[in-house]
Amino acid sequence: MLSEVLEHFGFTRDLHAAGYYETSYHRQFLKNLRSAIHSGNLIAFTGLVGSGKTLLLRQLQDELLAEKRITVAKSLAVDKERASLTTLITALFYDLSDKEPKIPSQSEHRERALRELVRKSKRPVVLFIDEAHDLHHKTLVGLKRLREVVADGGGMLSIVLAGHPKLRNALLRPNMEEIGFRFAVFPFEGMAGYQADYIAWLLGRCLKESTDQAGIIESSAVDLLATRLRTPLQIEQYLTLAFEETFRIGEKAVTAAVVEAVLSRQIDDLEPRLTRYGYDVKSIAEEFRAKPAEVRLFLQGQLDPARTRELTEQMLVAGLPV
Repeated sequence: MLSEVLEHFGFTRDLHAAGYYETSYHRQFLKNLRSAIHSGNLIAFTGLVGSGKTLLLRQLQDELLAEKRITVAKSLAVDKERASLTTLITALFYDLSDKEPKIPSQSEHRERALRELVRKSKRPVVLFIDEAHDLHHKTLVGLKRLREVVADGGGMLSIVLAGHPKLRNALLRPNMEEIGFRFAVFPFEGMAGYQADYIAWLLGRCLKESTDQAGIIESSAVDLLATRLRTPLQIEQYLTLAFEETFRIGEKAVTAAVVEAVLSRQIDDLEPRLTRYGYDVKSIAEEFRAKPAEVRLFLQGQLDPARTRELTEQMLVAGLPV
């Protein structure tokens, strides 16, 4: 949000810097994840783009670190499409070692050294991998095998994959049975049903204590945002735009008319809807053996009817929201 807008309405911080929002649903979800981790499971935790997965993941990691019952490791690799099993094993070596690790270059030696490292740690280990929807199929198979190697050595390794719903859909495909059936899958609904509560919390976190929320945003505007938007990211973005527009036109408070004016007309179109589930033109083309040009026409509603029906049926079977 622009600094002059922050000052005018009495904000002390940007809406994107509000922090972690928690409901009873979040607390139970974390409890279920912790239980699965302590059982040594392979875990997939999936949610829409902007639903708060990363913040929830940090909260979970903080809780596990505070408990001191399990060793937490994280993959910091940014490009998950290129992240191989070797990359993820490297993350384990770094987080389990007291000093700069010497990682064997030969596969057999490397896995044996890691197994010994886990055994010496005397605690179960959990490896967190964010943006895991981009991991290659072979990497997923390798992670399953790595967990088995650690278990053969008397250790326990849990692996938590966090990603878009695309990850869940991939694990549930029949040709992924070898891996998918071994994963405990936890779909994360974020703040679904709590949108209005989230807006009130968000403003409470970011406004001066002396600022009256009702004086700067009308209840009808809050209701409209809560009805039309699904994720924290969407609410933060459009609430920011609404306050900036209100400031620009010289009004005292955000109205429903202002919210309606700043909301994107394409917010619920097919392409943004699929993007929130983790599917872009490239991934759709690869998964459904279509040409990128075909996919673009499909998303624009310009593909011929027969091919449109064919792609739609395939996508529905695969769990896409078409």
